[in-house]
Amino acid sequence: MNKPAVEPLVRGALTDNLRQAARLAPESGIVEVMNYGRRREGVVPLWAGEGDMPTPTFIVEAATRSLAAGETFYTWQRGIPELREALARYHAGIYGRTFSPEEFFVTGSGMQAIQIALAMTVGVGDELVIPSPAWPNAAAAAGVTGAIPIEVPMRFGNAGWVLDLDQVEAAIGPRTRALFLVSPSNPTGWTASREELTALLALSRRHGLWIIADETYNRFWYGEGPRAPSFIDLMDPEDRVLFVNTFSKNWAMTGWRVGWVMAHPSLGQVIENLIQYSTSGVAQFMQRAAVAALERGESFVAHQIARARRGRDIVCPALAATGRCRFAVPQGAFYVFFAVDGEDDTRRLALRLIDEAGVGLAPGTAFGPSGRGFLRLCFARNADQLEAATRRMIAVLTGMRQ
Repeated sequence: MNKPAVEPLVRGALTDNLRQAARLAPESGIVEVMNYGRRREGVVPLWAGEGDMPTPTFIVEAATRSLAAGETFYTWQRGIPELREALARYHAGIYGRTFSPEEFFVTGSGMQAIQIALAMTVGVGDELVIPSPAWPNAAAAAGVTGAIPIEVPMRFGNAGWVLDLDQVEAAIGPRTRALFLVSPSNPTGWTASREELTALLALSRRHGLWIIADETYNRFWYGEGPRAPSFIDLMDPEDRVLFVNTFSKNWAMTGWRVGWVMAHPSLGQVIENLIQYSTSGVAQFMQRAAVAALERGESFVAHQIARARRGRDIVCPALAATGRCRFAVPQGAFYVFFAVDGEDDTRRLALRLIDEAGVGLAPGTAFGPSGRGFLRLCFARNADQLEAATRRMIAVLTGMRQ
């Protein structure tokens, strides 16, 4: 006898019995647009936070050698010693001081690093302050834990994006446990100055808050020096700061899913436990690839940054020339976050640009209420593709005015 088809009501009832925090986790506005356009022939995909360069051969070969050597067993929960030592040397090179391998913990992506940092600092009913527009995953992940993300809108005007420190402090209440800061910012490219970081650190000390500092884009920095300003430049060892980062951007390893947490060594057992109870460690062959990235990848990182700078210099003047696009030239990261005069529904506009221009952008609504009316364009691609995509996109945007 054939089994009866499952009625929609039954499926709905199953959903209704899930935890509310999981059931109400928001859909990604970025993924929606990607799914709409990813199979369209000829679409230039500027919607995601990655470039068009594959992982360099020297990194891939390190993983291949590891697999050939049979390194396919359980491994160190905190990360293999060689990778933690390489992370310490890498940080010493770009921050100009000594680091201990005991400060570094390898995770299965930057996203897992964020989830671990959240699990350490916020729980049900606790509040997490996040300047917005912001990459949506941190707020969503906090919500799944039962915590409450409190978004502090940044102002956009002639001075670009501005974080009002008084507003940040005003958002802090008795249930606030942490501040989440991405600098350089995804999606705006805003980068906290040393003075702003000093003020935020003082605020965290005053209120007893943790800071979760996402430095994913700290090398994609268009000011002076090898990286953007950091809490590392200012903090004392006892300050409550957790750093999260990833191999995805610098070394073109988005698909590898390897990241790290940097924290005071006294937190090591807690972090190890949380890794054990989620993934039980990162595959050793992937960690060997990460070692190669750190030890041999500096020239590739420099190439990536120069390429992104050129991409910024292609896209920004072209948008400005339309006379109807408003944006701040990004100080860091590899996105331009722009508004189009007269176009408030940027979700609909993003879908239209796929249909009519063959260009994929992310709608600003994916980055919180402060992103409404904006689009995010990733310019970490080769110049020819960017020039062609920009021409097609601008032809549609300027034609819409007529």
